[in-house]
Order: sequence, then C-alpha cells, then structure tokens
Amino acid sequence: MTRVRTSDDVELYVKDWGQGRPVVLIHGWPLNADAWEEQAQALVDAGYRVVSYDRRGFGRSDQPDAGYDYDTLADDLAAVINDRGLTDAALVGFSMGGGEVARYMSRHAGRGVSRVAFISSVVPGVVQSEANPEGAPGAVLDQMKAAIRADRPAFFREFFPSFYGMGWVKRPVSQAVLDWTWGMAMMASPIATIACVDAFGRTDFTGDVGSIRCPTLIVHGSGDQNVPIKATSARLASLLPHATFKDYDGAPHGIPATHAADLNRDLLELLRA
Repeated sequence: MTRVRTSDDVELYVKDWGQGRPVVLIHGWPLNADAWEEQAQALVDAGYRVVSYDRRGFGRSDQPDAGYDYDTLADDLAAVINDRGLTDAALVGFSMGGGEVARYMSRHAGRGVSRVAFISSVVPGVVQSEANPEGAPGAVLDQMKAAIRADRPAFFREFFPSFYGMGWVKRPVSQAVLDWTWGMAMMASPIATIACVDAFGRTDFTGDVGSIRCPTLIVHGSGDQNVPIKATSARLASLLPHATFKDYDGAPHGIPATHAADLNRDLLELLRA
C-alpha cells in the first residue's frame, strides 16, 4: 500500500523501497518525496530500507486546508513510522523537514529512532530574534507569502536558481532539474505552500533540540542563500555538542542534488557508525 492515513484522516503518499534497517527521508518546502531520488537509490543499493513520503498538502498526498503546524506534521511522521512498523530507524530531514525530525524527537520521545540527520535544516529557527540575530526578518517571510499569492508559478521560477546556487558561470544542476523541481512545487496546494512559510519560518525548535540524544549529523552549505547556515545549523551544532557538523564550503541550499555524492557518503557514514 502506498498510502498512510493520519489521526485526522489525511492520506499521505508513501514510498517504501528496499530491505534492511530503515531510513525515513523527509522532504523540504515546497517539494515532495521525489526530491530524494539520489539519496533513495544510493541507500537502497547500500542495503537499507528507504521510506519517504509527501508531506500533507504536497505532492500526491491529500491537501487539507489545515494541519500545517509542526505538532500535526510530527504526528504525521509518527503515523508513517507506526504504519510501517519501523524500529531502529534513521530520520533524515532536509530544510523544512528538519523541523519534523526535531519535533518528533520531543513530541514522540524519539520512539523507534536511533539516528537523525539535519540537511540544510531550518532548526533551531529561521526568523530573526534577540537569540538569532543572523535570522531572516519577519517582513521577509511576509513578502514571500505575498509574492506566492500574487503569482505562485512566477515566484518559484525565480526562487529555484538561488536554491541550487545557479549563476552566470556556475551551473551545478541542469535546466531539466530546475524544471523538474518547479513541477514538484506546482503539485503542492497553494494553501499548504503559504501556511508552511510561517511553519518553517516562525517556529522556534530550541525547546525540541534537548530531546535529541542519539547520533546526529548536521550538514549545511556555507553558500546557502535560502536558509543561512549561521542562523540555523551553526546554532544547532552549538546546542548539540555530540553531533557531527559538516559545512559544505560554498554549497547552496539544494545539496541533495548539487552535492549528492558527498551527502550520500556522509549519510552512509552516519548509518554505519
């Protein structure tokens, strides 16, 4: 079965590939499980069971008009873990998906999880505050929402080149990848797309981080223009002294595509430790 039903009767689309110790891949905004293609194939080839799913409101999952807060999203993750009977699992969250990892570890006491990884993650928080002076001003989030409302397709045409670090000379992904990524964004509900800007942008995960006591990998690119490393992963690493923190020099936000080989190597190192 490719679908899992949540506690509030939302159906999530799930991919469940391979055999072995499970790895749950949680995608970023505004994408879906397909964005993990490079990692899913590599992990299955290495002997792991890979479970990935489309967040509610995105991809092939149901598109309700509510439930885009992290308590609900963490409960959705719990529904997937429980439905698939996963134990000794690794949770890997990219960008917004790091929030589900952090909130699951606190809200569900890390049940069934033995390792976690935060990739270009929003944890412990994105918005600017006294505790996070490097963060994004709240006005920037409001401007994003207004631009999405005005012309969602055009917004994402302009958004994804910086997501992948595209420039006049540097082109780390093809035009085909840009088009594919844009297509994933267009599959999402506009309600979910806008609501999740507040979820990933304004949620403070500092209180969740203390629940993370298992082996942890943090990966972020120093050239990330979408989720700046100093505001997020550098702070997370300071809160989790036991974690392995890898700064990909000059890398952009979308490292699952731009630095797939490096990321696959580091994920396998975490899993085999």
